[in-house]
Amino acid sequence: MAELAGSASAARRQPALAAPPVLWAGVAIQVLPDEARFSLRLPKAAAATAAEVAGFSLAVPVNRYAKNDQRWSARLGPNEWLLGGPEGDGGAIAAEIEAALAGQIHGVTDISHRQVAFDVAGAEAANILNAGCPLDLSLVGFPGGSATRSILGKAEIVLMRPASAPVFRVECWRSFAEYVHAFLAEAARDCPARE
Repeated sequence: MAELAGSASAARRQPALAAPPVLWAGVAIQVLPDEARFSLRLPKAAAATAAEVAGFSLAVPVNRYAKNDQRWSARLGPNEWLLGGPEGDGGAIAAEIEAALAGQIHGVTDISHRQVAFDVAGAEAANILNAGCPLDLSLVGFPGGSATRSILGKAEIVLMRPASAPVFRVECWRSFAEYVHAFLAEAARDCPARE
């Protein structure tokens, strides 16, 4: 038993995917570094009055993204946010959220180990994503600051467009990381280069 306990405490988080960046005609796809991530839920009444919690902007419309220094938030529903920040700040972020919401009904779950993120950037980024994502990713349909749940092929994703530039952030569960990366890489190879 002592040997098993010693090996369990020596376990370290391994990268979900050690894939090199994919550079193809008009697009660059890369795995983003690990981050601290939290799922935050608040009752509707509290969600209506919450402006900011622990440096995360909450007072944004549903399906919108906001960034505050190194911390970002994506409002995925009337009372649900995906929060992210530097990996090393995970413990501090959790403590700050709990302190800010002390005495209020809320749910905060550390999902850092569950998620993996990809950056899909370049002139063909929207076309690459549209190979498996049914959303209108034009600037009119998905403007800068957008965030929503969707699918990419057979994987559930959270898709964000932080600004109006053709740069998208794709969040998925670790178990789908290889599939999502392979899907994006294949879509990039199949995308005709514009002249």
